[in-house]
Amino acid sequence: MKRHATAIWNGALADGRGSLTTQSGALDNHGYSFKARFEDESGKSGTNPEELLAAAHAGCFAMQLSHFLAENGTPADELKARAVVAVEQADGGFEVKSSAITLEARVPGIEDAKFKELAEKAKAGCPISKALGAIEVTLDAKLV
Repeated sequence: MKRHATAIWNGALADGRGSLTTQSGALDNHGYSFKARFEDESGKSGTNPEELLAAAHAGCFAMQLSHFLAENGTPADELKARAVVAVEQADGGFEVKSSAITLEARVPGIEDAKFKELAEKAKAGCPISKALGAIEVTLDAKLV
């Protein structure tokens, strides 16, 4: 299986603008810019690669964990996963340093220790976590 996305960028870094289009159409010429990436902490001026990476990581982790929970005979009612990807200045540029996943889960009939075990297994085993092997990936998981 292969998936694709296209990025088009016009202009210089600080004052240029770009658009992102995904194979699925979820993003269709969706704008992104330097401001959206590095200056707008509110995240309201457009998307950026780190936000998309966070969405991919949270989604992948939740799907992987749902599989492990179902295999355990304790399917989840709801998994609310949030990934926060940190990008920092380093060596004259920027680097993605970490992805921190927080999870609130409603899983009837599971013991906390088993839940934590399966959540850690999902963190380590989801394909996006594996792809992020060069950075720190953390997990804070709790039953609600």
